[in-house]
Amino acid sequence: MSPPVTAPALVTDPAIREGFAQDASGLRLVPEAVARPDSADAVVALLREAHAAGTPVTAAGAQTSYVGGSIADRGIVLSLRTMDRVLDLDPAARTMRVQPGALLGDVKRAAAAHGLLFAPDPTSEEESTLGGSIACNSSGARSLKYGATRPHVLGLTVALADGRVLELRRPAMEKNVAGYAPVHDLLDWFVGSEGTLGVVLEAELRLLPLPTAVTGLGLPFPTAASALGFIAAARAARDAGVAGVNPRCLEYLDEQAFAIARDFVGGTWGQDARAYVYTEEESFGDAEPPLDAWLALAEAHDVLADDIQVFEGEANLHQARRMRHAVPATLNERAARFRAQGGRKVSTDWAVPYPRLREALEAANAIAATFGVAPVGTFGHAGNGHPHQHFLAHDPHELETIERAVDATLRHVLSMGGTVAAEHGIGKLKRRWLPLQLSPEQFALMQATKLALDPKGILAPGNVFAP
Repeated sequence: MSPPVTAPALVTDPAIREGFAQDASGLRLVPEAVARPDSADAVVALLREAHAAGTPVTAAGAQTSYVGGSIADRGIVLSLRTMDRVLDLDPAARTMRVQPGALLGDVKRAAAAHGLLFAPDPTSEEESTLGGSIACNSSGARSLKYGATRPHVLGLTVALADGRVLELRRPAMEKNVAGYAPVHDLLDWFVGSEGTLGVVLEAELRLLPLPTAVTGLGLPFPTAASALGFIAAARAARDAGVAGVNPRCLEYLDEQAFAIARDFVGGTWGQDARAYVYTEEESFGDAEPPLDAWLALAEAHDVLADDIQVFEGEANLHQARRMRHAVPATLNERAARFRAQGGRKVSTDWAVPYPRLREALEAANAIAATFGVAPVGTFGHAGNGHPHQHFLAHDPHELETIERAVDATLRHVLSMGGTVAAEHGIGKLKRRWLPLQLSPEQFALMQATKLALDPKGILAPGNVFAP
């Protein structure tokens, strides 16, 4: 009989703890200890000990959270980064089993080696982990076609706060009326729960056929209005089944964001552009990319035709993705300069029904102006009605002003049928706004679920709920 697995040693060295004190949110919270298990059994052992002692545990991957979800100043930060293996890949069943610390980029490459696709694609896929993606139900550009992470998770092995392990799978039945709908699929309780209900030990993922080819189009426009009008028309054409218009992404960059992306690659094109749209079309088999329909649609919205870019081949598509990722990466770097003075980056994650995106952005910019602040870049998944406005606060006073502007914007977004958070989660930074969106009954149901699975409240304190 094998000896029981012991909990990993808790590291209390100040330098190591400091290394786990920051994520992409701009917050700094130094944990009391760090644990770095190398197996599921070690995680379970640690949770049992922590539960008995009432010690808080916050799970973390690569700590790319924009909302402070993977940092804590109470208890233990549980780093799952070393649990990073692809355990199994079944090409025939189109499934793979993966540990939570695997980087999304590595997961995608493992699938692609077998002609398969793991569809979710957060911009930070080379820096973020599968477990973190599941924890906040990450999406990305391709969510326009494939949805967020949730539908691509077939099964989870989850450790609860007291160390009990649940094996969860999607129900196979086609009909079910037994009990309330929220209890029909427990797997969905954990996808998007931000580490507050359990710790993911392993995930079974759904894979799709890899496209034969992908063609990217970079489309500069003379105004934000023309770019947003094009995006709304393209989305409507896709939904109506118009031949040749089936984008897997519709990404928007305003003038400031486009300038960052263009400068990153040393580009000189599109100098007259005030907005930029990036889209991708997939081809399967011998089909040719349907560019004619796209070009006609773009020309109808005043695209700067001489500066249109076509990205074909993996190297060029990778360059396009690097351009897009350069925008948040650059803004993160700029924001880091102000942390010592009490400033940081503030990024919004709201979304509205896509036909109202232009209206919402114009209102958001007007609201910011009334507070005397302005975004330093707006970009994101416009095809889903989901932009990211980024602000840079130089000091605590400016931070307070920006947050008041964001508060007013979110209240307006909710009046338009939108959401305060579309992909980054709630974490610690946005929990003040969650009650604006949820009814008291909805919030009470969430609290009851938390109490049932984590009665001592030791998992990810401060995420979603006030600690």
